[in-house]
Amino acid sequence: MKTFQVTNFDQPAQLADVAVPTPAQGQALVDIRACGLNFADLLMSQGRYQDTPTPPFSLGMEPAGVISALGPDTDGPAPGTRVVIFSGRDGLAEHGVFDAARCLPLPDNMSFQDAAAFQIAYGTSHVALDHKARLQPGETLVVLGAAGGVGLTAVEIGKIMGARVIACARGADKLEVCRRAGADHLIDTDTQDIRDEIKALGGADVVYDAIGGAQFNAAFRACNPEARILLIGFASGDLPEVRPNHMLVKNITLIGLYWGGYLTFRPEVLTDSLRQLLAWYGDGKIKPHVSHSLPLERAGEALDLLRHRKSTGKVVVTMGPAS
Repeated sequence: MKTFQVTNFDQPAQLADVAVPTPAQGQALVDIRACGLNFADLLMSQGRYQDTPTPPFSLGMEPAGVISALGPDTDGPAPGTRVVIFSGRDGLAEHGVFDAARCLPLPDNMSFQDAAAFQIAYGTSHVALDHKARLQPGETLVVLGAAGGVGLTAVEIGKIMGARVIACARGADKLEVCRRAGADHLIDTDTQDIRDEIKALGGADVVYDAIGGAQFNAAFRACNPEARILLIGFASGDLPEVRPNHMLVKNITLIGLYWGGYLTFRPEVLTDSLRQLLAWYGDGKIKPHVSHSLPLERAGEALDLLRHRKSTGKVVVTMGPAS
């Protein structure tokens, strides 16, 4: 089978031919149809992600496909079941072996492409805004990197939860995507001053930050008393500079979120969140925005779209039929 593999952190990942794996007890063999890409895949390919395995390994954190076999004495979805998996790795391949307990059956109306674009992006934003920040109706939510994979879902979920949403992104095209997702106000980070614009709109009650660096600093300075700032990621490559004295004076709360970390200590948080998200999907309230879908042979190009910020929403790599 073909897989997109990291063999050395000093060299780009590339296609390789390897044997189809055999599932052990507790595992399922999945014929992968699609896999969503994340900024974490870029970090992992460079050995910079917190959960990076030792090479060789395959990238791809959220595959979707069809179970073809179960390991011996394994309870899990039956062969033939359409599933999505938060695997953490090994999704950019034609086949993969995963823990059967992580294989979640798909709703009948969900395509493999939507499934591959759904779990991490929507899960991150829902857990962040609902479980962590306790976003309330009528509050003002500022989303930095609002046209990105997780940022766009924060715009959608913020609106569902009743917030007034300010979307910050680069350029008119990306801001138009945010507007269609429900954003009430738009800030072009290429041409407008984030701090001044947010303050002119009444300040921020919750900041959702997947960018870090200068944008964090600007949004921090536009926070209202008792604001909550969610640290989601640092796509700018710059860690934010936090001023504890300003946090103290304004009673600001800084909240870190690593969505996958809940698997190890409170998996029910993710399970309950996913149940709500799938219900919203079934009701037509949310739908993943996939700006690019490329075949496995072009996985390197797909990662470059993330690296150079040329995508909006999600980038998906496909390995078979889309439905």
